[in-house]
Amino acid sequence: MPAPSRTQSVPKGRPIRILYAEDLRDLREVARMALTRDGHTIECVDDGALALARIKAAPHSLDLLITDHHMPNMNGLELVTALRALRFSAKIVVFSSELSPLVGAAYRDLGVDRILPKPIFPSELRQALAELFPAVPEGQ
Repeated sequence: MPAPSRTQSVPKGRPIRILYAEDLRDLREVARMALTRDGHTIECVDDGALALARIKAAPHSLDLLITDHHMPNMNGLELVTALRALRFSAKIVVFSSELSPLVGAAYRDLGVDRILPKPIFPSELRQALAELFPAVPEGQ
């Protein structure tokens, strides 16, 4: 199923509203510190099933989902597949330390906005956000 059209931009000066699904607590905390320091709002959950429940509860309250691929209960690919069926319109970024070519192709077929390799450094994440949300200056 093709991804919904996402021409979404964030008004200048408004923080990006982010949900981050990652099973490793330390990585969630690094992202939380870096992104809140930049003025964005970030919620973190530790698996894809929790992310899906959160999104179903308020699908239009987010600008961006960042998801790990390898997680318990529901991996990133299962999460993105479920979100596409729901016509979730926010941008999606996938983090992973390893993806097979087949899994990478499946994410691209689902229209994810970025696939970024782990480890991801805050400067790389800031650059990706600036490219995905051009109305938001890098390192806002």
